[in-house]
Amino acid sequence: MSNTSFDYIIVGAGTAGCLLANRLSADPSKRVLLIEAGHKDDYHWIHIPVGYLYCIGNPRTDWLYQTEPDAGLNGRRLRYPRGKTLGGCSSINGMIYMRGQARDYDGWAELTGDASWRWDSVLPAFKRHEDHYKGADALHGAGGEWRVEKQRLRWDVLDAFAQAAQQAGIPATADFNRGDNEGVGYFEVNQKAGWRWNTAKAFLRPTCWGRPNFEQWTSAQVARLVFEAQADGSQRCTGVQVWTGKEMVTATATREVVLSAGSIGSPQILQLSGVGPAELLRQHGIAPLLDLPGVGANLQDHLQIRAVYKVQGVKTLNTLASTPWGKARIALEYLLRRSGPMSMAPSQLGAFTRSDPTLPHPNLEYHVQPLSLDAFGEPLHGFPAFTASVCNLNPTSRGSVQIKSPRFEDAPAIAPNYLSTPEDRQIAADSLRLTRRIVAQPALAPYRPEEYKPGPQYQSDEELARLAGDIASTIFHPVGTTKMGHADDPMAVVDTRLRLLDGRGGQVAGLRVVDAGVMPRITSGNTNSPTLMVAERAAQWITAEAG
Repeated sequence: MSNTSFDYIIVGAGTAGCLLANRLSADPSKRVLLIEAGHKDDYHWIHIPVGYLYCIGNPRTDWLYQTEPDAGLNGRRLRYPRGKTLGGCSSINGMIYMRGQARDYDGWAELTGDASWRWDSVLPAFKRHEDHYKGADALHGAGGEWRVEKQRLRWDVLDAFAQAAQQAGIPATADFNRGDNEGVGYFEVNQKAGWRWNTAKAFLRPTCWGRPNFEQWTSAQVARLVFEAQADGSQRCTGVQVWTGKEMVTATATREVVLSAGSIGSPQILQLSGVGPAELLRQHGIAPLLDLPGVGANLQDHLQIRAVYKVQGVKTLNTLASTPWGKARIALEYLLRRSGPMSMAPSQLGAFTRSDPTLPHPNLEYHVQPLSLDAFGEPLHGFPAFTASVCNLNPTSRGSVQIKSPRFEDAPAIAPNYLSTPEDRQIAADSLRLTRRIVAQPALAPYRPEEYKPGPQYQSDEELARLAGDIASTIFHPVGTTKMGHADDPMAVVDTRLRLLDGRGGQVAGLRVVDAGVMPRITSGNTNSPTLMVAERAAQWITAEAG
């Protein structure tokens, strides 16, 4: 840490931070610092696709958060994985490449009053960093840093589920990323030749590491932001205080600090810095600098309801991995061909459909897996089975992220408030019924599926909603905790160029928030690639404003 003054400081080397570091350091006249609380991504299980099983819940790669007890989950707490390493969540996630639906971004434009967030406007940002294995066309890019490939294995039981979904009225699709993701098919993944492709590989090395104007600090946690009062009474963010493990260091940004610590980390850092709901800050002895009630509010997440079905006469990972010989065969297949179960994403088959046929658009997403277990981190079941996880793409429940102390070392309180609205509970019940209808189709009949969870004895709306609370888990998509919006929206945290609002109709100089927290409403699908799109657009605005 020989230098402490930079043009740009990026807080968090996750999905957004790695892309921002690449784009901002491309100008050799600008000095860029990237700060990451976790270690380098040199843990071998990060790079082997099935290694998410060993990264989630591992202090080497995960913040180890837990939610508060949740009434919608019948009082349960959930493990809440967030990446703590170079690449952030892209180093431990499910690797699924998913943009969402065109209506998501058109909705952002309507909510914020900024037409530049419409689908047609954000599509070029998706394409700019994309490297699609099929090559470029009107909707896909090639030659970018973010590799998209098809999966390297298939399963008879998943093929049968896909056929059953079609028999239940869900059309087949070969591409979920063309603006309307309705249909059933295999997910495309962020992998390269059978290895996980995280944002550290894509955007940091070798590009950034070879630039003399780029510096990277790892195992360095930002404790708070530094603000200075200006002559006109406004505030400017001038840097960050960083705990190195031995001492507190202040790093200065002459142009901008970009807060990219994620939907949990960014609101926590803002609150610790005196930016957030004034009453909450005072409770913890922090003098409010800016009273912004939206900091940490508006938390949205996708809750997956994991229905498990026992099967007969077909291979699943439960049976393949149940013996030492089976595990050895799996390892050998990956060693020789970079294929087989070790190359697979947590979910291989996906489907987008409607919980109610009268809806104008899909509101459910399925992640179908040729395995079953009680929870991630738990052992596989000892019987052959598949899991059909279904989530409500557009939940109306809203939660919060709030500090529990003034200490940066202490995890915040994460309260998603799942299934807290009648709409979400109804969709949970309807989605379990739809799962049963798909599984009852002729295509799966040869494997004699038997419902193990939640259990066929549960039939009423009330029973199914309660059972959803018992078996559901996060699908790791928190967004919205620093949402963008109009300056006159009392819950908006940043404007539509992602500059921090001051609560008085203006912006705070020298600070942006660029991560999934800025999404005003959750996208209809996995959130990693939409976060990259947001970072791509932010990088263009920052560089343009710098001249």
